[in-house]
Amino acid sequence: MLNEVAAKKAKLAAESWGGLDAPARMIRNRENAVFEVMLKSGQHAALRLHRMGYQTPAAIEAELVWTDKLRAEGFACPEPIKTQDGGWIAKLPDGQIATCVGWINATPIGENGVLFDGSVEAHCAQYRQVGALIAQLHQATARIDCAGLERPMWDLDGLLGEDPHWGRFWENPALDPDEARLLLQVRDAAREDLERRNLPLSLIHADLLQENIMQDKDGLWLIDFDDGGFGYHGYDLGTALIQHAELPYLDQLSDAMLSGYEAVLGPQPDLAEGMPLFIMLRGMASCGWTIARAAPDHPSHRAYAERALRCATTYLQTTTAISS
Repeated sequence: MLNEVAAKKAKLAAESWGGLDAPARMIRNRENAVFEVMLKSGQHAALRLHRMGYQTPAAIEAELVWTDKLRAEGFACPEPIKTQDGGWIAKLPDGQIATCVGWINATPIGENGVLFDGSVEAHCAQYRQVGALIAQLHQATARIDCAGLERPMWDLDGLLGEDPHWGRFWENPALDPDEARLLLQVRDAAREDLERRNLPLSLIHADLLQENIMQDKDGLWLIDFDDGGFGYHGYDLGTALIQHAELPYLDQLSDAMLSGYEAVLGPQPDLAEGMPLFIMLRGMASCGWTIARAAPDHPSHRAYAERALRCATTYLQTTTAISS
């Protein structure tokens, strides 16, 4: 029933782009409801119904302004499509925002919970390409005037403050009191670590999961900039590795990704030394993300909590931020 309602709303929203030439096909209904559509103009597109209350209209417009500029810089991402009246967004009668971007005819490089089906060497070769793609994103963004764009903050407070952007991860309902105390202790240590590093902030993708990295015969593409905001470059790299945090060859995969990144931007000692921190930051953010999105007894809470705890333990083993 919910999907039927969303499909009707997608059809209505598509009128802002001239209407549909065929029924919309839902391909994802997670943070946003995403549909594959064929517009009457003949354009193949992805139409998004944005989760109500998550991003402001100005922030959604800023995402499309950013990605439009990235496209102009030659970066491999979807092309935002303006409405018939020349705007970036369409607003439905209930206030929900819709946007449209060009369709990317490619497939994700992986799926959460599904192991890579090739060799370690092949996986590392893939992640050298991923590292280069992330570097190209950061390089292209550095050439863009991002002043005045309203986007979320993935900074010290956005990740580790009293009210992190994705929620108070130490209050995940699956944590026992000792586990919650450990995450709070590690949170304090990580804040000190980031303050010591004094890293610059810029626009980052902030959700570089395998499902958002697409591949075709010509190479890799990056989609779904919905969570993009001002944050640390290392957070993008940590996010790209979080789904592989339990692999026995994580260090090899991380080294491969960094080598691809550095092949574009040169040596990055802060990133190389800080990978356990950045992977853990994403693990803790996801531990908070699930709080508002699942019932208190849903098993996803424990899954995200356990991953955050494992990442925190790894961080403690590889940092001098907490003395024994």
